Order: sequence, then C-alpha cells, then structure tokens
Amino acid sequence: MKSQNNSNMNTVFRMAVIMLVVALASCGASGTKEKKGDLNDKKVQLVKLKADQDKLAADIKKLEQEIALEDPSAGVAAKLVSVTALAPQNFEHFIDLQGKIATDNIYAVTPRGGAMQAAQIKAVYVKQGDVVHKGQLLVKLDDAVIRQQIEQQKINLSYLKDLYQRRKNLWDQNIGTEVEVITARTNVANAEKQLGLLNEQLSFTNVASEVSGVVETMNARVGGIFTGAPETGITIVNYNTLKATVDIPENYISRVKTGTPVIIQIPDINRQFNSNISRISTLINVNSRGFTAEAKVPSAKDVRPNQLVIIKLKDYAASNVMVVPINTVQTDEKGKYVYLLVTENGKKIARKRPVAVGEIYGEQIEVKQGLQTGEQLITQGFQGLYEGQVLTTEVK
Repeated sequence: MKSQNNSNMNTVFRMAVIMLVVALASCGASGTKEKKGDLNDKKVQLVKLKADQDKLAADIKKLEQEIALEDPSAGVAAKLVSVTALAPQNFEHFIDLQGKIATDNIYAVTPRGGAMQAAQIKAVYVKQGDVVHKGQLLVKLDDAVIRQQIEQQKINLSYLKDLYQRRKNLWDQNIGTEVEVITARTNVANAEKQLGLLNEQLSFTNVASEVSGVVETMNARVGGIFTGAPETGITIVNYNTLKATVDIPENYISRVKTGTPVIIQIPDINRQFNSNISRISTLINVNSRGFTAEAKVPSAKDVRPNQLVIIKLKDYAASNVMVVPINTVQTDEKGKYVYLLVTENGKKIARKRPVAVGEIYGEQIEVKQGLQTGEQLITQGFQGLYEGQVLTTEVK
C-alpha cells in the first residue's frame, strides 16, 4: 500500500515537472515573438521618420525659395559662388590616339653583286651610331682573287691586241684573209669587255652606303663572311624622313581625311609637332577594326623610329562660340541647363538657363545656344542652387 502511494506521488511529480517545462517554453516563445514584433515596429517607425524628414527638408527649401522671391530682404543667407564672365572663343575637338614614329628609309647594306659576291671581310670603317654619307666606304671585302683575274686578263688582252695588230699589218700588205683580221679584232673587244666586268667586280669589294643616315646596327666583323644577312649585316637609318603612324578605329573613318591637322606629342622627350595627315590606308584591319594613317614629322635630334607618341587628330573646329566647363552643365527632365548670376532689384540671384550643347573635349563643352557674351556663369557653388537664390560672389 505504501509502495503504491509512492508510485502515485512520483507520477504526480513528473507530470508537474512536464507542465512547468511546457509553461516556460511557452513563455519563452511568446517573449521571442514580442521581441521580433518590437524590432519590426522600430524599423517601420524609422522608415516613417526618414520619410517625414525628407518631406520636411523639401518643405523648408520650398518655403525659402518662395520667401526669397517674394521678399528678398527677408534675411535668407546668401550662398557664396564664383562666376566667370562669358566671352566667345575658338573651340577644337581632337581624337586622341597612341601611335609611333616610323621611317621608310631603313637601308640594309648588302653586297652590290648579290649573294654570289659574298666574301670575307678584310676591314670595317664605321661603327654603330656613326653618321655616314651617301657613297661613304663602310666595309672592304677580300679582293685578292679578282685582282689576280684582272692581272691575268690584262696579259691576255695585251696578247690579243698584239695578235690583232699583226693580222692587220699583214692584211694591209694583202697577206692573209679579212676573216682573220675581223676575228682578231672581235677577240680584243671581248677581252676588253671581260676586263671591264672584272674591274666592276673589284669595285663590289668596296661596300659603300647608298644613303645618308646613322648606322643603326653593325654586325659585320673582320674575318667574317659578308652576305648582307642581318646576323652579319649593316643597317642605316635616314632620320630626315620620319613619320608618325597610328591605327584609327573605323568609326572615325568619316571624320579623318588626308590633310586633317594633327598634333604629335612625344612625352618621353617633351616635344610637340604640328603636322597633317599625309596618307590614309584604304583597307580596314580585320583584327584591330581600324585603318592606318600617317603624318610627316620633322627631323629632330631626339626623335627616333619606334618612339611612342600621342597623336591628336583635329576632327572638329568652331570659331567664336561659347565654351564652358563641362561640370557646370546640369541635366533635368527638360534637358541641359546652367546657372547664371543676374542682378535684380539690387540683389545678386541665381537664374536657371537652358542651353543646347555641342562637342565635348577634355573638361570643356561647346554651347551652341542659350548663352550671351558678358553673362555671368556660376562656375563654383552651383551644386544645390535653386531659381532665385540670393548669392554673394567672387568674380574671376
């Protein structure tokens, strides 16, 4: 009986514990829900307050504008701005591209007689970097064999001349035949021609420059075989006919023509040249989708082939137009506009002026309509301006 009572009490105790745990869990879930509810309420309230703040700021600005228009003396603080007096000027637009210096006059020195005249180098008279003139001797090739052939031919020619003279003397005495005289004379002529060819071959051993310029590469060495190939050859560059070359994107094909003015800048040596497009390729490069243009560059001490250059092609120009800083031009639903400073009733105020713009280059933009000479353009402090706002200025 006692054991049964204890069992009943244990059962009651376990049920009480379970109910307590369930109650606590229920309270915790309820607390979590309440906390989440509070957080969402705070987020909603924050959004509402921000919206109210934006509306309040807009209402304040609107009231300030209305007060300024109806009562300029109401004490609204004037905004400090800087202005510039407008005046017509010339405007130019350029296409800025990267190119390089090149030259057509790169001369590879080769044996005058071609590969068959390749011979051992006996002397070299110039070195890399030397300035040479047309006709100047550069290299002397081995001429021993040719000189030996010339001496032999001279002996042969002397013999043939003597034979011819004997035949002629006999024929003058009606001895012999005319055919023998003609044959002897022909042999002399052929020998003289052969001697001339040998002398010309001898001149080939004197390798001279065909152009004036600077020795760009010098790979010829005494004892080597001179063939004119790059590994044993000489290269001379004439710097008097330099040019700038540039690859122009095909979308500019209608804006660039022969004669187009260009400015050629060489940043590495701080040099600049004015020139014109002298040649335009007729083909579009299938890889770059561009076409090649060239402009002549005057010879100068520091200008060298393959130097990188900035080429500015002038594709548009206008004279006596209004030009303003591009950052002063703003946009609204009606289009482009700027702010001008005008004086009304003794007060300096801001006026919004619609404008029609043209080309842009660098930090300047062309204004085709909307502005007049002498008007005061607000160039600093125009951000946040409104129509009729009272201003104070610093005139530039």
